[in-house]
Amino acid sequence: MIQNSRPSLLQPQDVGDSVETLMLHPVIKAFLCGSISGTCSTLLFQPLDLLKTRLQTLQPSDHGSGRVGMLAVLLKVVRTESLLGLWKGMSPSIVRCVPGVGIYFGTLYSLKQYFLRGHPPTALESIMLGVGSRSVAGVCMSPITVIKTRYESGKYGYESICAALRSIYRSEGHRGLFSGLTATLLRDAPFSGIYLMFYNQTKNILPHDQVDATLIPITNFSCGIFAGILASLVTQPADVIKTHMQLYPLKFQWICQTVTFIFKDYGLRGFFQGGFPRALRRALMAAMAWTVYEEMMAKMGLKS
Repeated sequence: MIQNSRPSLLQPQDVGDSVETLMLHPVIKAFLCGSISGTCSTLLFQPLDLLKTRLQTLQPSDHGSGRVGMLAVLLKVVRTESLLGLWKGMSPSIVRCVPGVGIYFGTLYSLKQYFLRGHPPTALESIMLGVGSRSVAGVCMSPITVIKTRYESGKYGYESICAALRSIYRSEGHRGLFSGLTATLLRDAPFSGIYLMFYNQTKNILPHDQVDATLIPITNFSCGIFAGILASLVTQPADVIKTHMQLYPLKFQWICQTVTFIFKDYGLRGFFQGGFPRALRRALMAAMAWTVYEEMMAKMGLKS
């Protein structure tokens, strides 16, 4: 008897992988893609976030009448805390960004599927989608955001994330775990809404169907950089307010109180302290996260 020698198109392992992939809910796929993209961007750009926090919390006595720039702060951190000091706060950043970015993209995908049903979003719809998705992620990850800010400031000596959570809850109650939440949402929700609007509108202007497939990730990354810079500039004052409220929750319990303090001690310029490293980090981080996310979603056969 002659046996059929044709090789099987799918090996058992391939079949198993295909079935496992098909069994994953699209929202879970979006969550996983977002988490992976968030991990990559967080690892690369954590030093910029640390420099931003240090610049925002400089006291007037630290620089007198002169102005301390990002390079001076960077050199001081490396000199006093070593090169690895630039990655201080890495643990809470990962704990915050990996599920946080996943929650954001998962929520965004769900909202797009529910409200848009496959249609491209308008500018207003992009803003609403970004604001809604980031608000959900911001509330869920608020306690880790507080710890991350305190780690980066160098003013707190928590042994671990769990120890930090226990310490904050014992000394400040549940309110301490959500200190600066309003300012965080006033920063992150508009940022995501503005970013998504500029990102989608810029992508719609560019003729993607006429661009070589290998250049699409570069095109998406460029759109992300442009959108990130614009969104960062608009939301920078809220970021400064958020940092002060999270570092000194007993001193700054209300946004108006914090605004008054910053303006009195630093002037209008105080609301834009750390603006350059933040804009650079947020633009690069968001651009990379979206580029990786869209590429992974395309590989999974899903429309991002």
